[in-house]
Amino acid sequence: MNETFYDAMRLSIQVSVTATVLVVIAGGVAAYLLAMYRFRGRNLIDMLLTLPLVLPPTVTGYYLVVVFGKNGYIGRYVYELTGWSVMFTWYGAVLASFTVSLPLMVKIARAAIESVDKNLIDASRTLGHTELTTTFRVILPLAGRGITAAVVLSFARAMGEFGATLMVAGNLPGKTATMSLAIYSLSSNGQWPEANLMVVFLTALSGIFLYLANRYGGKLI
Repeated sequence: MNETFYDAMRLSIQVSVTATVLVVIAGGVAAYLLAMYRFRGRNLIDMLLTLPLVLPPTVTGYYLVVVFGKNGYIGRYVYELTGWSVMFTWYGAVLASFTVSLPLMVKIARAAIESVDKNLIDASRTLGHTELTTTFRVILPLAGRGITAAVVLSFARAMGEFGATLMVAGNLPGKTATMSLAIYSLSSNGQWPEANLMVVFLTALSGIFLYLANRYGGKLI
């Protein structure tokens, strides 16, 4: 049990941290562009980025398989060039967690950026500050609480991902079996005490994340 628990916990943290780093980079840029600029196709991009938030995780996983699988639209070329596929690897778990966590980062971070007083932004520009300086000295500090909440919730969502991960990475103990997948396997095999331990651990962890998100997010979540 100890080996199963620690392997699943290690893998969950490894996948969640990696996915969250990618989410912060991609989601932060997307949130900033959607909040600060008006351009053709803006609503369509926002819809596509938000779609995994409302789709069943298995449907999201199916799309990932279709695109990144060994015979997928992108995956086939990667496999032909390198002989490697993201399927049934921990990288696949990262891909699934990234995809389902990205909408949270985009939505909450965008709301935080849009809540910044436009007069302060205009004042910074009037004083001759560049767009980059205004972003890092005015916008991001003032939106910091909301962005922090977005990061926390994205990490929590990545930690708890199940459906898409199962379809893309499978449930291989010690390789792709995160804590959510390990709970599924243990309960399916009737190993209730072991499953209960993981459930309690994840529940406590999720509660901590929600507390932090509420504390730092304020009215944005």
